[in-house]
Amino acid sequence: MHLLTASGIVPAALAMHELSRPQCDPRLVFAYLMLTTLIDSIDGPLARRFEVKRYAPSIDGRVIDDLLDYLTFAFIPLMLIWRMGWMPAGFGGSVMFAMGASLLGFAHREAKDESRGLFRGFPSYWNLYAIYAGVFSTQWSPWVTAITLWGLSIMTVLPVWVIYPNLAPLRWWRPVFWGGLIWTGCLVAILFWDYPNSPLGLVLVSLLYPMFYVWASIAHVRGLR
Repeated sequence: MHLLTASGIVPAALAMHELSRPQCDPRLVFAYLMLTTLIDSIDGPLARRFEVKRYAPSIDGRVIDDLLDYLTFAFIPLMLIWRMGWMPAGFGGSVMFAMGASLLGFAHREAKDESRGLFRGFPSYWNLYAIYAGVFSTQWSPWVTAITLWGLSIMTVLPVWVIYPNLAPLRWWRPVFWGGLIWTGCLVAILFWDYPNSPLGLVLVSLLYPMFYVWASIAHVRGLR
């Protein structure tokens, strides 16, 4: 299980290699990042299923997971936004603000409340946000990307709570899981349908799931009070 988690470094390295090429194809970077997300989505449940903490206590899988998550959920996608010029001229370096916020978010002792199935703050889904950043900057304005990125950066360090998909409470598990699968399909369609000039209607439809996710998180937290 630890080797499965650590295997995420392979697509991460390939994503960085593509990002550093003179003619970087963002779709290929996103494909590698989606592979790391797939690994991340299955390693935790499998580790709990096979009681890895009991049988391999000398290695902390949580540390491996957090290091790779920061690299693939935050650092690489934010570097891609900067590399592709999806921020306003002269403001590309401000993605480091988001990098720093995510670093603090990952390091927070209450970053995950597994007993309640919650994340603290915006859970650094920059790998998914970056897909929209390409569309926003190309079809609307780089300022849309900048303003939303800065806003989400602030949300990363605030004491707000959102549902932890892998540990979603029973009431929310089905809509979060199946909605997430449909959303993933929409994102793949966005990426391979003339990205970043993807059909705007498809992009707007895909945003329904993040809106539902926020609403479900608010409803769940209120139900715990």
